[in-house]
Amino acid sequence: MADGWRTVDVARAAGVSAQAVRLYAGYGVLGDVPRAANGYRAWTAGHADLAVAYRALAGGYGGEVARRVLTAVHAGDVRGALAAVDAQHAALHAERQRLDRLERALAELADDRSAEDDARAGGGERVDLADATTMTVGEVADALGVRTSALRVWEDAGLLRPARDPRTGHRRYSDADVRDARAVQLLRSTGASLDAIRPVLEALRVHADVATLRAAVDRRRDLLDGVARTRVAALARLHVVLPGD
Repeated sequence: MADGWRTVDVARAAGVSAQAVRLYAGYGVLGDVPRAANGYRAWTAGHADLAVAYRALAGGYGGEVARRVLTAVHAGDVRGALAAVDAQHAALHAERQRLDRLERALAELADDRSAEDDARAGGGERVDLADATTMTVGEVADALGVRTSALRVWEDAGLLRPARDPRTGHRRYSDADVRDARAVQLLRSTGASLDAIRPVLEALRVHADVATLRAAVDRRRDLLDGVARTRVAALARLHVVLPGD
C-alpha cells in the first residue's frame, strides 16, 4: 500500500483498534502525523511500523518505557533511547543474580538442616550453632559473626522472636530462633531487604526442607526467561524504526 493510509489501515497492520492508534499518536510515539488537504491524518507505512514497535515494546518493557524510548527516537536522541532499553536489561540481569544468590543461600540452609537432622537421627551431638536454649543475644551474635545491634534490628522488623527470661527480661534464643537468625543472615547476604526476607522466612518455618522456596525460585527464573524472550522480539521491532547510523 502506498502513502495515504487510513487510521483503520494502521490499526489493522498493528493488530490494534483504531482508537488505540489515536492514543499512540497522542502519546507521541508515532512521530509527526501530517494532515492531508481534507483534514484527515496522512498516515504512512512508517507509522504502522511505529505502532507495531510500540505495541511490542510495551509488551516487553511496559508502556512508560516504550513511550520514553520512542519519543527519544523521534527527538533524535537514539543514544538515550538505547540507554533506556539497556537500563531495563541491567535490572533484569541484576534480578537473575539475586536469584542465584538466593538459591545458594537456600542450599546452605538446606545443608544446615540436613546436618542437624542427621545428627539427631544418629543420636550424635547437635551440629547447630549451640544449645540455643541457653544462648543470649551476645552468644548468638558471636556464633553468627554479626553485631548484636543487627539481631535487634531484625527483631524490631518482626523477623526474629526470641523469648524473654522472666526473671531478668533478657533475650533467650531457642534452636528455632538461631536457625531463623542464620536464615536472615544468609538472605541479607543476597542483598534482600528486610521486607523481602519476611515472606521467605515464613515459608522456611513451614517448609523446613526449602524445596518449596527452591521451586519458587525456579518459577521466577522461568518468568524472567519469558520476559527476556518478549524483549528480544520487541527489540527486533524497534530496530525496524531506528534511523540508520
